Amino acid sequence: VSNPYLSQIERGLRKPSADVLKQLAKALRVSAEVLYVQAGILEPSESSEVRDAIVTDTAITERQKQVLLDTYTSFVEHNEAAGEGTACVDPG
Repeated sequence: VSNPYLSQIERGLRKPSADVLKQLAKALRVSAEVLYVQAGILEPSESSEVRDAIVTDTAITERQKQVLLDTYTSFVEHNEAAGEGTACVDPG
């Protein structure tokens, strides 16, 4: 990532891709999720044990973390919209 490109991002002239944010997160030693939220790619979320576990898991890639976070958030929002609680339900 070049200095001029970073400058354009900082000034709001360009919007970085998820891949660029991942590279920046690695260089800054922060979670990519933090930068995704700042860039508007990911909605800020309430802290949860599930989200924390996904973000801190070193066995999966940043892209895999993003997919899991998106999927989890989608399920939570769907359940909230449907008025379903957080109780565990045995599908079988």
